[in-house]
Formats: sequence, structure tokens, C-alpha cells
Amino acid sequence: MRTTIRFLKVTEKKQSSYLQDASILLALALLLYLHLIMEVLLQQIEQHKQAITGFSAPNTDALEAFRIQYLGTKGLVKTLMGEMKNVPNEDKRAFGQIMNEFKEFTEARYDALKELLDAQHVDASFKGFDFTLPGDNLPLGSRHPISIVRNRIISIFKRLGFAVAEGPEIEDDWHNFGALNLPEDHPARDMQDTFYINQDPAWLLRTHTSNVQIREMEKGHLPIRMIMPGRVYRNETISARAHCFFHQVEGLYVADNVSFADLKQTLYFFVKEMFGQDVKIRFRPSYFPFTEPSAEMDISCLICGGTGCNVCKQTGWVEILGCGMVHPNVLSNCGIDPNKYTGFAFGTGIERITMLKYQVKDLRLFSENDVRFLNQFTGAI
Repeated sequence: MRTTIRFLKVTEKKQSSYLQDASILLALALLLYLHLIMEVLLQQIEQHKQAITGFSAPNTDALEAFRIQYLGTKGLVKTLMGEMKNVPNEDKRAFGQIMNEFKEFTEARYDALKELLDAQHVDASFKGFDFTLPGDNLPLGSRHPISIVRNRIISIFKRLGFAVAEGPEIEDDWHNFGALNLPEDHPARDMQDTFYINQDPAWLLRTHTSNVQIREMEKGHLPIRMIMPGRVYRNETISARAHCFFHQVEGLYVADNVSFADLKQTLYFFVKEMFGQDVKIRFRPSYFPFTEPSAEMDISCLICGGTGCNVCKQTGWVEILGCGMVHPNVLSNCGIDPNKYTGFAFGTGIERITMLKYQVKDLRLFSENDVRFLNQFTGAI
């Protein structure tokens, strides 16, 4: 009985040893198999590189077939990438680098084939072309006449030391009316038909660029010598002489001892520079709630030469701007002491100046975008 038990124990030990040996052999065999798989993959990659190097694409269809075969969703590169799971763990990093290099190699070959094919198409398109022929004339664009005159006005006033200021086109009631000596019940509000966006509180499309004057004076940086160009809006019937939107340039000069003589000489210089030395000028007394005294400035009609026409209403004179000394109430509303400072202001419509300068008889032409009209200003400065 003891002999039998001893034999069984020896037999169990041998079986356990055999099992361990078998597991080791199996692991070695699997490792060898995986290494063989990797060797096969590396050989395949080298063969594919040779095939890719020798590939030619005579047309776009062949180039697209190359892309699908090698770089497509089910292409060769993707398929080989999927073999990563069969590579031994200690070789995965090296194999991954090899696959990235293979992918970059394939993409570079595709790009080279594409560039070569594009170059062949370009060469074919110019085949038989005579490069000694003169080139086609390129049509020149032109600035809009309003922009031409606006820039000219800015240039003239800059020579007199005026800076340029701009402000919002959607304005509140205070900056558009209230600060300009126009209370809510003032009859002068009826002089300007207004596009209101909101009534309480009042928001509107500005009726003049005087709102920029108010905003600049509120800053309190004196002296002020600025012009304010911009688009304005009024609810008017559209005709040859009026529109619901147009462009203005207003000017403001506030400092010590500013006089009406300074205003006149400034405007004399502007008109002479804009229209020439032969133009005639006159001032007429007028009324504006934001200036006192106020005046309107006329020049001799440049269309008829002063003999009378429809533009000047047979008078020989055309009004081009309004002006005057800044009202003391306006200065006070902006926090400026009217006992210490004085100033003048003026405003002119750019469309009116443009019509006179280029003898345009219908204001609507400026906003119709008719190329036949705009081409006439090619080369104008």
C-alpha cells in the first residue's frame, strides 16, 4: 500500500512537470509564430513600397484608384495598421514607427503624382499658345463720386487743422435734438422729418451729424477743431433734389475768442479750394436753433454759370451749406462755459457739393448703382 502511494506521488510530480514544459513550449511556439508574422509584414511593406514607387498615374481616374487602393478607408495602409494586434508587445513600438513611415511614404507618392498630373494639364492648356501676344486689358474700377468728394472735403479741412470724428447713426433724442437747443415742443423739430425706431425712450436714425458734435463737446477736451462726415436719414419724398438718406459733413471749432470772421474765412477757403477761384460766394441771414447768429452760404451756379437753370431755380445761386456761431445753450448743455468759450459750426450735404462739382442733375443717380453712371468717374480724384 505504501509503495502504491509513493508511486502515485511520483507520477503526479512528473505530470506537473510535463504540463509546465508543454506551456513553455507553447509560449515559445506562439512567440516564434508572432515574430514570423512580423517578418512577413515587413517583407510585404517592402514589396508594396516598390510597387508604389513604380506606380504611374496617366489620368485622374488612375490617381483616384491609387488613393482608394492605398489610402482609402479600406485601403492597404489601414489594413496593415490593423495587423498591429498580431505583433509581439515588445515589437509594437518599432512596428508602429515603420507603419507611420510607410503611411507618410504613400501620401508623399500620392502628392507627387497629383502635382505631376496637374502640371501636365497646365502644359496641355497652354499648348500652341503664343506668349508674345499682348495681354488683355483689365477693367479699372472707380471710387463712388460721393466718396471722391467726401475725401476731397476731408483733405481740404485737414489742411486747416481739422481732425475727423465719427459717431453712431442710431441715436437717442438728447444727442440728436435735446442738446442742440431743441426741446420736445420746439417747432424747429418740424424742420426735420425723422425716422423713429422707438418712442419711449426715443431712439431714431440721426437727421444730421450734429450728434457727433455734441458727443465731442461732452468729452470736454478743448479746443475742438473737427469735421464730422457721415450718412444721415430723413423721411422725405425721393426726387431729383431730395432723398430719404444722404451724406453730410459738419464742422465745429470751439476755443477762446472764436468769431464770425473766423467762420467766414474758413468757408471762403473751403469753397475756393473745392470749386475754384472764380466761384462767387454770398452769405444770407438765416435761422437755426443751435446757432446764433446763423447764416446760409450760396455760390454761383456752376451748371448754368449764373444765368439761371432748373438746379438754381433760375436765380443763378445755389445754397451749399448752413452755418453760424454755436448757441450758448448748446455749449452749456455740453458742459462748456459760454462766457469763456465761443465757437462756430457749419454743415453741408455731400450730394449737393457733388452735383455742383460734376454737374449731376439728378440726386437719385448716386444710389441707383448704375454702372454706366459710375464708370464716368474712373480716374477721378
